Amino acid sequence: MQAQRPLPGLGWLDRATRWLAVIAAVALIFLVVVISAGVVLRYAFGTPVLGLNEINQMTAVALVMAALPYCTEQRGHVGVDVFDNALGRWGRLAGDLGSRLLSGFVLSVLVQRAVLKALDAREFGDTTNMLALPIWPFYGILALGMALCVLVLLAQFVAILRSGGE
Repeated sequence: MQAQRPLPGLGWLDRATRWLAVIAAVALIFLVVVISAGVVLRYAFGTPVLGLNEINQMTAVALVMAALPYCTEQRGHVGVDVFDNALGRWGRLAGDLGSRLLSGFVLSVLVQRAVLKALDAREFGDTTNMLALPIWPFYGILALGMALCVLVLLAQFVAILRSGGE
């Protein structure tokens, strides 16, 4: 099946996924710099960076969740087409639609849970253990990335329906 772009008229969705992809790229570069500096400081100068693991963990959350919608839009996820020939056109169509429905539903539930956790974390002032970084913005990034991914899946679902699975 050919890669399909989101629905015409949804250029804002494409721009939003690209914007988050840029944030993911910045997070990746930041991770490389921070980890490299941590390694050099620890092994060359015997001075470990306090809280480096917390910084890495929080940045990794931002990296993955910001990259998820773009990867979904570009159909960059790992896929296996072992049964494509056996399923035929209608089986592939059902599989494509079903996978997007199921993924969208699961991610929608996770978005709701992440928003509730962000609100709770903000209300109670939850922070990381060592550096006392506030946790709620990272739940917000988690929710935003997944919510945008749900919209991408919905756009792909409609595009597949319109094309008839061709």
